[in-house]
Amino acid sequence: MVFSLLNRVVNGVKEGVKNGLKGVENVAEAVVDLVQNLTVTTFKEGGEILTKTIEGIASIVNGAISGVAEVGASVISAIKGIVVGTIKGASERGQDQKVAIQGTVSGAIHSAKNLGLNIGEAAVEAVKGAVEAVKSVGGDTVEATKEAVKTAVETAKEIGEETLEAVEKSLKNSIEGAKEIIESLKK
Repeated sequence: MVFSLLNRVVNGVKEGVKNGLKGVENVAEAVVDLVQNLTVTTFKEGGEILTKTIEGIASIVNGAISGVAEVGASVISAIKGIVVGTIKGASERGQDQKVAIQGTVSGAIHSAKNLGLNIGEAAVEAVKGAVEAVKSVGGDTVEATKEAVKTAVETAKEIGEETLEAVEKSLKNSIEGAKEIIESLKK
């Protein structure tokens, strides 16, 4: 039952993104509001399974990334906006910040892997999106950065050693404070 609900969410969001982006030139900008609205709607319809779980949030991100890929736009450049829109929509529906960050970052990394994209770049965009979204809703950006980096590293570790190395390197080179956060995780 949970799997079929999450599968319906992925497909519903994917179709919503595809339809919402038809004829749009600047996908990276348009995707924030589109995904935010789809997240709010999905939460209204999906109940507690979606609003309280990392998997529910990850399903929204997965669907949005799949939709962007199907319209032929650059997925990497849209990931940040997808994460921002998802977290803003989740916050609007009362979602816990930590769960929203974990779901969006892990969902973006798994989707990038499944699409054969550069997972390091995807992780950086997802972390940037999480921090920007938390800042825009008045949350704690320091904690958001820690949680997003931690989630990116843990997700990469689940995928494999090569992925972990690529994600750590990308984060250390692109996210302020990531090196310290990653080093603290190894203690």
